[in-house]
Amino acid sequence: MKFGIIVFPGSNCDHDCFHVIKNVMKQPVEYIWHADKKLDHFDCVILPGGFSYGDYLRSGAIARFAKIMDPVKKYADRGGKVIGICNGFQILCEAGLLPGALHKNSSLRFICKDVKLKVTNNKTAFTHLYKKNQSVTIPIAHADGNYVCDKKTLKEIKKNRQIVFTYLGNNPNGSLANIAGICNKAGNVLGMMPHPERVCEQILGNTDGHPLFESLISIQ
Repeated sequence: MKFGIIVFPGSNCDHDCFHVIKNVMKQPVEYIWHADKKLDHFDCVILPGGFSYGDYLRSGAIARFAKIMDPVKKYADRGGKVIGICNGFQILCEAGLLPGALHKNSSLRFICKDVKLKVTNNKTAFTHLYKKNQSVTIPIAHADGNYVCDKKTLKEIKKNRQIVFTYLGNNPNGSLANIAGICNKAGNVLGMMPHPERVCEQILGNTDGHPLFESLISIQ
């Protein structure tokens, strides 16, 4: 399975994702520069975490206009698999590929710690190797992880089973309905604030992120 990892000015988790895909999952992977315009030869595209364009406006608001984003939209419309992690999730929301938006954490502080999640939908291409309602521990590292949307949108994403991960126990950032990750209606675009790429190796003491990438690879 061929992965592509988009690099925006300010991305800082692109190398983490590259390492996991190449050295842990043993899959071909390439970096994609934000000014590139072609995605045709990839099976999955990852928008990594970081601080694209320094987060000088809303997080992801400038990256949303990068040249690569129009190809990303067309790629997703054709059914291509897309994962946005942390800042990548913010960018996908700003670009309209996912509903809602990410606001400042309710504490108004940057939070970096392990959190417990519940896998609320294990019927997606990204989660089918998890068990329904499985508890997993995955780290977060963000200042703008507070997911919000209007009541109509919340009703729709619940009805369509688009809520993929929720925070279990303490909600670290104030997210509506404890939402930690969602997918689009078609199920081929996933956005999540926690970092699964940081928990894929036993040497780190946790492999709860490994099934997410393995789920994708196993369907090819």
